[in-house]
Amino acid sequence: PVSSFALMGGAVQGRDLNLTMGNAMVTTLAGSSGIFGFADGTGLAARFNGPYGITTDGANLYVSDNSNHTIRKVVIATGIVTTLAGSAGSSGSADGTGSAARFNQPVGITTDGMNLYVTDYHNYTIRKIVIATGAVTTLAGSAGILGSNYDGTGSAARFYAPQGITTDGKNLYIADTYNNTIRKISNADL
Repeated sequence: PVSSFALMGGAVQGRDLNLTMGNAMVTTLAGSSGIFGFADGTGLAARFNGPYGITTDGANLYVSDNSNHTIRKVVIATGIVTTLAGSAGSSGSADGTGSAARFNQPVGITTDGMNLYVTDYHNYTIRKIVIATGAVTTLAGSAGILGSNYDGTGSAARFYAPQGITTDGKNLYIADTYNNTIRKISNADL
């Protein structure tokens, strides 16, 4: 069972995938090839617009739906897609719960099992989402203010187009693309 392994960075560590070359079958869980848009729904009825990052807690997938400015949840067993945070077509930067939150092209996403951590690309911030409630807060950076060589705490830190993100269970690691750096966020409240 998944629970017997450590979950870090949205992947089950220490467990082989057991995929073999030439025998790996590809199927569509959610969305429809070549059709973009926005719709919660099941399987092929769901719509995405530029799904970018993806992570899992073992039962669900969490997807950064980049051009819809939303974070989506896909139940692995059923293919049911719902919107966890953000509002399709409404970019911005606002902390809040569910559809009250705003993102500006979220890209990277990872989980510790209780929370999601998202690189909010055009806001130059790192966001935290409580999975159980959909509550979104800004963990680091300041919306709309890019920078380089600005290590600091919370809103004093600066990023320039953060993309990839992962966790080791204690820290977050971010690919800060246009700063050409790998950044580390350490905080007991992660």
